[in-house]
Amino acid sequence: MTDAPAPSRLAMVPFVSVARMMEMVNAIGPRRMMAELAEYIEEDFRRWERFDKTPRVASHSPEGVIELMPTSDGETYGFKYVNGHPSNLKRGFQTVTAFGVLARVDNGYPVLLSEMTVLTALRTAATSAVAARHLAPKGAKTLALIGAGAQCEFQALAFQEMLGIEKIRIYDIDPAATRKAAANLAESGLDITPCQSGEEAVAGAQIITTCTADKQYATILTDNMVGAGVHINAIGGDCPGKTELHRDILLRSEIFVEYPPQTRIEGEIQQLDPDHPVTELWRVITGQSEGRRGPDQITLFDSVGFATEDFSALRYVRDQLDRTGHYEMLDLLADPDDTRDLYGMVMRAKG
Repeated sequence: MTDAPAPSRLAMVPFVSVARMMEMVNAIGPRRMMAELAEYIEEDFRRWERFDKTPRVASHSPEGVIELMPTSDGETYGFKYVNGHPSNLKRGFQTVTAFGVLARVDNGYPVLLSEMTVLTALRTAATSAVAARHLAPKGAKTLALIGAGAQCEFQALAFQEMLGIEKIRIYDIDPAATRKAAANLAESGLDITPCQSGEEAVAGAQIITTCTADKQYATILTDNMVGAGVHINAIGGDCPGKTELHRDILLRSEIFVEYPPQTRIEGEIQQLDPDHPVTELWRVITGQSEGRRGPDQITLFDSVGFATEDFSALRYVRDQLDRTGHYEMLDLLADPDDTRDLYGMVMRAKG
């Protein structure tokens, strides 16, 4: 009786599980990790024209949506699988789960498989902070967070680290969620104010982030709540029929987006005419377009999340593997000694 063949070196792919991702975050520190992630995200925005770009492939159902988000820079291919099911909260499931893959373009072999539920939370906050770094009023110290779900604390810490935010005003329709966020941020050094309404939360804030989860047309911010000179990150709307802002706010704002063909379907601007002018964020980052032009301008980052940001996040994680050691090798690829003899490899596995 012969031993079953051991996996070859080419069969093994680095795998970052949820447990390993949490180890990595805690080893690096969440603030530092988001700041480092932001540099990768901004670097890839600067080379935007090198990427294959397509709106995500979405499968919608009454309960939610399942999406694939692919892109490539010509050398490396990446994709993320992600779901969005707002009703999951009531059923004891996560609203959003995700995983992702990086692969070599030249031979198609995966080089990283990673959880992306935690990683997406980090990259979403990092992307918001990148946009605000280019669009928010200078010297902003107060951030209003409308929605205290899974994204809330990441946003607060990213803005503290990258923009020097000192005060956070939090509101959620569920008071328990507000209390949860305030407790999690209690040791952050931030001045935390739990609020009883959205109006109270935005009072005195120079930056407003909306991050709610309902899959419906909603009005989280009404026109009268938004004064001159603020920057808004609208990150909750990310599929057709799901918005957070009153249309009048959009008409008063200079709007910045990731990828217009996707945002016009999924973002706040689905409420506007298809040719309503918007500015792509990468153009601001590369200096090809203006960002904030004056102290009274309202800037709006209509963020739905785009594949290049996930690519950046996966690229960052891959670069941390040797630095942190927080991964394991997974026997993922069939690699027979004779590339034409896959069946023989299967039979030899009987031992």
